[in-house]
Amino acid sequence: MINDNWVKTIIPLNSTINEAINVLNDTALRIVLITDEKNVLIGSITDGDIRRGLLRGLTIDSSIKEIINRNTLVVSPELKQVEIVQLMTANRIQQIPIVNDQNQVVGLHLWDELSKIKSRSNIMIIMAGGKGTRLQPQTLNCPKPLLPLNGKPILEHIISRAKADGFNHFILAIHYLGQMIEDHFGSGEKLGVKIEYLREDTPLGTAGALSLLGFKPKESFIVTNGDVITDIDYAQLMNFHIENNSTATMAVRNYFWQNPFGVIQTQGVEVIDFVEKPITQSLINAGIYVLEPSALELLENSTYCDMPTLVMRLRSKFEKVIAFPIHENWTDIGQPKDLIEEILRQKT
Repeated sequence: MINDNWVKTIIPLNSTINEAINVLNDTALRIVLITDEKNVLIGSITDGDIRRGLLRGLTIDSSIKEIINRNTLVVSPELKQVEIVQLMTANRIQQIPIVNDQNQVVGLHLWDELSKIKSRSNIMIIMAGGKGTRLQPQTLNCPKPLLPLNGKPILEHIISRAKADGFNHFILAIHYLGQMIEDHFGSGEKLGVKIEYLREDTPLGTAGALSLLGFKPKESFIVTNGDVITDIDYAQLMNFHIENNSTATMAVRNYFWQNPFGVIQTQGVEVIDFVEKPITQSLINAGIYVLEPSALELLENSTYCDMPTLVMRLRSKFEKVIAFPIHENWTDIGQPKDLIEEILRQKT
């Protein structure tokens, strides 16, 4: 969140320490920004900078040039809220100026406002009932969603990421070794969220499990596979769905595949072109969806159905189905190499 009073924090380089103190008192934003005549950021001053200057023998009439921090940490307007919070936490600061490509100040982020996560009442349903056969033997005695990823189960990474975007009500669809998942997460109290369970007697697919809901959601809800690790902003996904008045939204991702061979194009027996190892680009299903409650009407109780089938049913009814392209990090933990790659990525 960008504070609207950031303009009041700006003073010129020829100001005094007393003028900086007045700005701190008037704005209560705990930072002063110093810019030149073109609004280019020169540096910043905090209350601590002033106090350290006074301890060195400076007076309130001294120039602020003696106390300016000229290595102020800044961010671009495009940086996401979760990344800004991470920067503030890592650097133990409570304010970050926003600058454009010319280093001109265009805003100010404050910890007090960023840390106030907007709570969302939308439900998030996580499909966590698969056997994870491609990850055997790791999954012989442990359900895939509980496999550790840098010290935490895969499923906990998904829940924590969604919680950071304001979601706090989760429903886990469980089947294979489901009791282990339920024993681990319980009611969700330890994670500061609410967790309920859909218990499949037999595998019902990524959509069929939704037929076990004992109620009809009152608003749009998210469905995600329990083995998808991503930095997607779930709140943005939900907002995109609502703004486009869609019945279903499918998160998609660009996938690039390079043919290991040179491809020859012919016309009859004549060779007309040759492309060396061409790259094919396509959109793939990212395993994350937003649905309207009305979509559940196309499911039969306790009957197998996967999500692509449900989506096509909606299309056949002329319901609006849209794609939400994601550019964020995304990993489908389907094979051992995928799990290893995600572990390595999170450590970098």
